[in-house]
Amino acid sequence: MLPPRINAALVVGGRYHDMDYARLQLLEALGVHDQIRVRVFEDYRDIDAITAADLLVTYTVDVVPEEPTAIRLREWLAAGHRWLALHGTNSVLRWSKAAKAWEAPRDRAAFMQTVGSQFLSHPPIAPYLVEVTQPDHPLVAGIEPFHAEDELYLSELHGPLEVLLHTRWSGDTPLFVDRDWTRDEPRPVMYLKREGDGELLYFTLGHARGRYDMQPLMAEYPSVERGSWPVPAFRELLGRGIRWAARLDVTLG
Repeated sequence: MLPPRINAALVVGGRYHDMDYARLQLLEALGVHDQIRVRVFEDYRDIDAITAADLLVTYTVDVVPEEPTAIRLREWLAAGHRWLALHGTNSVLRWSKAAKAWEAPRDRAAFMQTVGSQFLSHPPIAPYLVEVTQPDHPLVAGIEPFHAEDELYLSELHGPLEVLLHTRWSGDTPLFVDRDWTRDEPRPVMYLKREGDGELLYFTLGHARGRYDMQPLMAEYPSVERGSWPVPAFRELLGRGIRWAARLDVTLG
């Protein structure tokens, strides 16, 4: 007898990242499980189809729904569903001519409160140490500290959050309006956020950029960046996140 079908919605889209690469990697990771059937979207406009799914996986940059759609997502989550949110899902960016820097408008409150954070800035990409905050939690058990050469997300948090992975960084990010991060404190890399009977798992890693992905800001980006995707610990954590979201592994909660 076949196991029951699991319907997944995958939202991948946005700016300045290699969405084709991320989409392919996520489809392959989901496709490991025969019973997971996936519909793919670039944004949240088809909210009826998205909320008909059993689980949601998102990898977006500057793709944020309007408030009524965000409320629909929150209600879907609270009804007992699970959402795996990756990398820039919590980002909305605007260029400030006055500040000559990127700013994060605080005009998507329902969405950011649901996902538990809002991206504000990041330092230049460089390796940093990701540490395990709760080594006994099934989602991260057995994972040793690892280095990620990725965008280190500095975010405004909307708790309560159960932080599973973190890093530490302090300094200045001059390309962003929110630039002062001189207070040395843990920066969440992975966390759980409960919403009613449902739960969201946010994993900030997963940067990817190709030669064409900074257009129209520049005709050709000088290098291809794959961030944490080649890192075995990242792949393991991504696989666990998918199994958790699809409720395929009871040991993950």
